[in-house]
Amino acid sequence: MRRVSNTAIASVTVVALCSGIWLLHNGTQVHPPPQPSAAQAGTDDARRQGAPALRHSPPERIRIPAIGVNAPLMGLGLTPQGSLDVPPAEQKNLAGWYQAGITPGERGTAIVAGHVDNAKGPAVFYNLGALKKGSAIEVSRRDGGTALFTVDAVEVYAARDFPDEKVYGAASRPELRVITCGGDYSKATGYQGNVVVFAHLTGSR
Repeated sequence: MRRVSNTAIASVTVVALCSGIWLLHNGTQVHPPPQPSAAQAGTDDARRQGAPALRHSPPERIRIPAIGVNAPLMGLGLTPQGSLDVPPAEQKNLAGWYQAGITPGERGTAIVAGHVDNAKGPAVFYNLGALKKGSAIEVSRRDGGTALFTVDAVEVYAARDFPDEKVYGAASRPELRVITCGGDYSKATGYQGNVVVFAHLTGSR
């Protein structure tokens, strides 16, 4: 499987995850998903060294206790058009990881993505924007271990300003990005941007 470019990943994240069908049909009756505040943006101390990198092992489940996430992970490949695929929208408690990249816990930047909602209501990462710096993310791996990450920042970007290199670029330590839809909402185009969680490996068990 060939690797997809940063730009292609970004465009698929914005388009395929962000239709917001539920809000479109129920906008006057529901609350939109929470969005991160400026206080949750990254700082320089987010670059400090974390735990030693783990060996390659595919992830099987992601847990984010602070926002009640406990979901299986499926591998995300490429569509025939060469774009990053996404989890089936009808399975609201399912996230995916970019399996042509590194596995969570290896040195570098691992990518996890999931829907914010579907036609029936909130989906796996509906509350991602409410996550705070210092929160824990746990990723269970096929080797029986669990990679433990600490959140460094939670940020929201308009699609036109999405920082490909910052989100998808190489890292010298094990890092994780968790991505869903966010930002402004339009009935014509759905969500106008993305919520991105930046985290780094701080332990394992």
